Order: sequence, then C-alpha cells, then structure tokens
Amino acid sequence: MPREKSRYVGKFLLLAVLVSFVYLGSIRISSQTSRNSSVPLATEDRLNNPGWWPTQGKPAAKEYAGSDACGACHRSIFTTQQKTPMAHAASQPADAEVLKNHPRMAIGLPGYDYEIASTGNGVTYSVSDGTSSVSQRLAWAFGVGVVGQTYIFEKQGTFYEGRVSYYSALQGLDLTLGHHPPLPNQLANAPGRAISTTEARLCFGCHMTASSTNNQFDLKHASPGVGCEACHGPGARHIQAMHEGRVEQGRKLILNPKRLNPVDSVDFCGACHRTAWDVRLGGMTGVVTVRFQPYRLEKSRSWRKGDARLTCIACHDPHLPLVQEEGSYDQRCWSCHQNKPGSKISQDHPGPACRVANAKCVSCHMPKVEIPGFHAKFTDHWIRIARAGAPFQD
Repeated sequence: MPREKSRYVGKFLLLAVLVSFVYLGSIRISSQTSRNSSVPLATEDRLNNPGWWPTQGKPAAKEYAGSDACGACHRSIFTTQQKTPMAHAASQPADAEVLKNHPRMAIGLPGYDYEIASTGNGVTYSVSDGTSSVSQRLAWAFGVGVVGQTYIFEKQGTFYEGRVSYYSALQGLDLTLGHHPPLPNQLANAPGRAISTTEARLCFGCHMTASSTNNQFDLKHASPGVGCEACHGPGARHIQAMHEGRVEQGRKLILNPKRLNPVDSVDFCGACHRTAWDVRLGGMTGVVTVRFQPYRLEKSRSWRKGDARLTCIACHDPHLPLVQEEGSYDQRCWSCHQNKPGSKISQDHPGPACRVANAKCVSCHMPKVEIPGFHAKFTDHWIRIARAGAPFQD
C-alpha cells in the first residue's frame, strides 16, 4: 500500500506541474489577443498583436506625415517635445551638438589611437596602429549627449557600432559599453563591430521614426529622433480625416497612449526601454539592467496592484524635458503615500508615510546606481526601501 500510494502521489504532482505550465502559457498566449493585457508581455508579442505599437515596421511610408504636420494642430505639445532628448535620439553627425562642441576628440587604447574629427567633408572616424590607419565617415550619432553619444558608420552596406563613444562626464571618448579593446594586429576590426540587420532594425527603430516600413528596414523615409508618430503611430490618415471634418473617425486613426491600462502603458514605454519579459528572454542580468526602467519599475511592491499612479507617464511627461530636481517628484509619491507619520491609511492613500523624511523621496527609495564603464549613474526605478551598501539585486 505505501508504494502504491506513493505512485499515485507522484502522478498527482506531475499532473499538477503540467497543469501549471499550461495555465501560465495560456496567460501569455491569451493576453496577446487583446491590447488590454493584465500581465506584462515581451515587445515581440506586442508587435504581433493588431494595432500600433512602438518600433512596429508594418505601415507603408506614405502613411507617415511627419512631426511638422502634427505640429500644425498640436503646436504647444510639438514645440516642447522638440526640446526633449528623445526628439534628438539620433542625428546626422553634422547636426550633433556634441560633435559641434568637440570638433576633435582622441583617445589612445592599447595598440591603437582613435580620433573623431570634423572636416569639410563631414565627421571622420579614424583608427591607427602607429603604422597604418583606417578611416570612415560617421553616418549617425545616437544619443543627445546628456550621458553619452555612440557613433554608427556604414561600410559595404553594413552598419557598424563605433568602438569608442563620447561620455559627458569625461567630455571625451572611452570604450563603448559592451566593447573590449581590440586585439593587436587586427586593425581592420579595430573601429567597431558589425550590426546585423535584425539588431540594426531594433536600434534604429528606437532612435528614429519610420526607419522600417512595409516590414523592411529602410532609412530612406526615416526621420532622425523619436517624433510624434514613433509613439502615436502613422498620422497621414488621421490628419486627412480631421481636415475633412470626420472627427470621430479621425480620433480612431491615431493612438493616444494615455488611454492604455497600467500594464500596457508600462510595456508601451518598454518597447524601447525594455519590458520585464524583454529582459528575461534576453538573458540580461546584473547592474546593467538598471537602465531598463520598465523592468525595474515592475519589480516594485506597489506595481502588483496595477495602479495607474505607478506608470512611466505618471511621473514623466514624454512631451517635456526630463525633470532632474528630486523634490519635484514628491507630489507623485504623496498621491499614494501618506506624507505625515501617524496618518491613517486610506483606500486612496494605501502607502504609509516615510519614517525618515517627507521630502526628496526618490533620493532614498529610487537610488542612483553607477554602471561600470558608463561614467554615469542611473536612477533605479525599483521603488523600495533601499539599504545603503546593499549589493545590486536583479
């Protein structure tokens, strides 16, 4: 009897495990069929759903109208958005303020000397081993330079990421994050690494608008930077309908991310800033994940309740430059938390008051973390009681 009973128990546990896998799988599969998801999804899943999602490359080039056309009606929002770092996430080298302010930058690495110099023919990127040298004209500058700026060049139809980048803390060059010093006697590989078409599509999709159309990666119709249509979707049909007085139909032809539920809203920003699933499926671990704000935010205890007061846009207006003053976010914290010790917890304010201070909440509960080699600290969006000196937690 004990052996037979053990066999039945084993079968029951196995069945329970199988049912659990099926159930968890069904959550992810079924949630792909609806924009109103109750669980976070990978960006790849989001892009397979109907409707617009950032970095999607399905629409045709003719469906895009350009940000200037959006500004004709939304002048105030358009004007302030143009001042954000996102609007300048990519630029041609001749237009990059960093390169204008630093017409020549150089750095020596073991075995090689690197130089980025502005000339009458554009911006030239050169590498020398002391005997020979190779040079390429830079094609694109990624990043506005608040933290840094990375450079892209093209050779024989393939894009390359430069081995050195600009860092604002250094006011000069250093190794691009993720790169290593080149091996001796390999001058041809010293300038940088080749970017596959798949990776290039993702990179340009987050730094430019309409870099992929008709499901093809093609920069002929792309606009540098994150413009209106990068988030709201192609606007040509929306604009036409509004001009023709078909207002209700026109509103349905453009996406307003503000109407997304909390889970979708955070995943929406995660299309470029990495969702929780993107990080997990990509196998990314360690302190570098502090850059992926949606992933870190979803680790917060309060996030599990799906409160709209704890989304990216609850604190950040994508149409305005990022607010750097820590105290300016206190009102956001107090929308959920009591701001005086001893205050009674309520349904609208379920969060207790901080026992230490009632100002500059983010300075303690969202500490800044330095990523080695990045020469900058990033705000950790995992909202929690952070212990000083505690090791970084994934």
